[in-house]
Amino acid sequence: MSQEKDKQQILDLVADYYKKYHKKAEYKDGDRITYAARVYDEKEMINLADSMLEFWLTSGRYTDEFEQKLAKYLGNKYCSLVNSGSSANLIAFMTLTSPLLKDRAIKRGDEVITVAAGFPTTIAPIIQFGAIPVFVDMTLPQYNIDVTMLEQALTNKTKAVMIAHTLGNPFDLSAVKDFCKKHNLWLVEDNCDALGSKYYIDGKWKFTGTIGDIGTSSFYPPHHMTMGEGGAVYTDSPILNKIIRSMRDWGRDCVCPSGKDNICGHRFDRQYGELPLGYDHKYVYSHFGYNLKATDLQASIGVAQLEKFPTFVEKRKSNFELIKKNLQCVADKLILPEKAQNSDPSWFGFLLTVKDGIDRDKLVQFIESKNIQTRMLFAGNLIKHPCFDTIRGDFSKYRVVGDLSVTDTIMNKTFWIGLYPGMTEKMIEKMTNVIIEGINTL
Repeated sequence: MSQEKDKQQILDLVADYYKKYHKKAEYKDGDRITYAARVYDEKEMINLADSMLEFWLTSGRYTDEFEQKLAKYLGNKYCSLVNSGSSANLIAFMTLTSPLLKDRAIKRGDEVITVAAGFPTTIAPIIQFGAIPVFVDMTLPQYNIDVTMLEQALTNKTKAVMIAHTLGNPFDLSAVKDFCKKHNLWLVEDNCDALGSKYYIDGKWKFTGTIGDIGTSSFYPPHHMTMGEGGAVYTDSPILNKIIRSMRDWGRDCVCPSGKDNICGHRFDRQYGELPLGYDHKYVYSHFGYNLKATDLQASIGVAQLEKFPTFVEKRKSNFELIKKNLQCVADKLILPEKAQNSDPSWFGFLLTVKDGIDRDKLVQFIESKNIQTRMLFAGNLIKHPCFDTIRGDFSKYRVVGDLSVTDTIMNKTFWIGLYPGMTEKMIEKMTNVIIEGINTL
């Protein structure tokens, strides 16, 4: 039997294995309803087995395919696969520190406008580098940056705005983009919770993550699509793409992909820094970079997920609408989320903020007691967390504009429930009925 026939036999068995052991059973009343879950079929497992049999392991043909297809979907020129959304944010920020950007490069002590009600790894690279995050407040019921505070946050040290689209709901990209353009600032869109969301700007619909200078995505299992661990960084700028690739790949200057040498034909005839003439270009480093590549095993899953992804987005939208419809009867006691103006969100979750007289913690515990999973809006207010203990009050390390009163409301009164593509109407009915019961009995 030939190698190809042997391989096909293995892949056919993998498909059978999925159908026998992985295909999800129909939801039954009382089953655990998680806030998120992987949605996959035999194609992901077949791709994974195919990549495993090749045993290339590091970035390879599946990585190339995934990067090309995600870039095409988003309408971006360049896409780089990395090992997580947090790494994507790290690379996005560190790219803006490159000396190749000259006067626009972020230096230690420069400021980056952001928000405190989000995930910590949007902020961590700023602090770790020695730049200064400047926190402004949010708005309800959109749960995004209050753009009226941007000018107040601006100083002569401001170099960038780096913020996330909250649970799929785009922030006011028109206002933020205009602000950045007016003051010559970089805009990084943390798109990790919003892949597939769209925003109407400059007379057309564009995907979030593609409107600023750099966008990032996460492919952690609960996210819009998954490859287990994984992320992506995308841009339309050739110079930013060059730096992104360098930062991801050890900081090297060479652009040859893994396993290939001397594509440019000048591997041994150039002068770099103070190195001797002709020093091997594959070992020349133009940045203090990292190794944050994903593996081809991960990318193979992502390729199969991308085929399904448009249906995932539509299912998230319809699930959001059903949940909102079901909870209208308690809208006097809960603040229901609203999409941003000029947006078409690919929702990651359904945010709920309790009004006065309702105890968020008791309601959440009641819901959890009914086998329904909930989540906080991540950090709530990051500067209240233990990670700030050593720098709290040291405004050479961070700044706060205003009193973050809405951020604190989110910390104290907000939670969210899932609406992932595998969630059925029966599951949503159960989930919303439990919330209504909790509101009316607590």
